[in-house]
Amino acid sequence: MTRPQNVSERPEQPAPDYVRGHDLLEGKVVVVTAAAGAGIGAAVVRRVLEEGAKAVVFSDTHARRLAEAEQALAEEFGGDRVRQLVCDVTDEAQVGALLDVADELGGVDIMINNAGLGGTANVLDMTDEQWLKVLDITLTGTFRCVRAAGQRFVASGTKGVIVNNASVIGWRAQEGQAHYAAAKAGVMALTRCAALDLAPHGIRVNAVSPSLAMHPFLAKVTSDELLHELKQREAFGRAAEPWEIANVMVMLASDYASYMTGEVVAVSSQQA
Repeated sequence: MTRPQNVSERPEQPAPDYVRGHDLLEGKVVVVTAAAGAGIGAAVVRRVLEEGAKAVVFSDTHARRLAEAEQALAEEFGGDRVRQLVCDVTDEAQVGALLDVADELGGVDIMINNAGLGGTANVLDMTDEQWLKVLDITLTGTFRCVRAAGQRFVASGTKGVIVNNASVIGWRAQEGQAHYAAAKAGVMALTRCAALDLAPHGIRVNAVSPSLAMHPFLAKVTSDELLHELKQREAFGRAAEPWEIANVMVMLASDYASYMTGEVVAVSSQQA
C-alpha cells in the first residue's frame, strides 16, 4: 500500500488483534480525561474496554465530540459500559463531578490523566497568559485529578491506580517549548512524590513519557517538514501510534505492574 505523502492525510492505524482482549482490567471502573478526539486519550478508552473494564467514564471539553464518541463506543461495547461528561481540568468542581459519575458505577478504580496543552513560543516572547494556561491545564490539571482520585480511593479503601501522561520533553530541551517542558517535567515530579504520599494506602501512581505519537490534531497543527524531522529522531524512524502509548498505560493500570509506583516509563528511545 502506498504511504500518503502528506502526513495530515495519514489514516489511523488500529491496534492489531493480538494486543486486545486479555481481560487485564476486568471489572474495573476507569476514568480517562481528554479522550474525545483520536489521540492517546481515545486510544486508552478503547483499550480499557477491550481489556474488560466494567465501565469507562471519559471526559473532554468538546461536548459534541464526546457525545459522538460515546454513541460509537456504546454501539460497539454496550451502553452500560460507557459514560461521558464534559470536564475542564482547570475547574476543581468539574473534576469532582467527573468522579461522581464513576461513583454511580461503583466508584473509580483507575484514574488516567491525559489532559494537556502544548504550544510553541520563544521564551523571550512568551506571555504570562501563555505560560499560565499551559501550566494550569497540563500540570495543575493533572494535580487536581490526582488529588481528587486519591481522596476517593482513600475514602473508599480502594487500592486504586493513577496513570499520568508526561512527555520526553520533560527530560530534554526543545526550543519554543519552555512552558510545555516545564509542565511535563512537573508531571514527572508530581508522579514520583504523589506515589510516596499514597503508597501507605496501597495506591499506585505512575506515568508514561511518550515522544512522538501520531494523531490527526498533531498533523493539523504541525508542518509535514517538522513531523518528518521529529520522526527521524525516533529509533524506529516513525511516530508511535496512539494505541502503542495506550498499551503501556493499560499495563501500568493492571496488576502486571503491582509493584511499580513512582515510575515514569519512556515510551520511546529519547529519555535524554
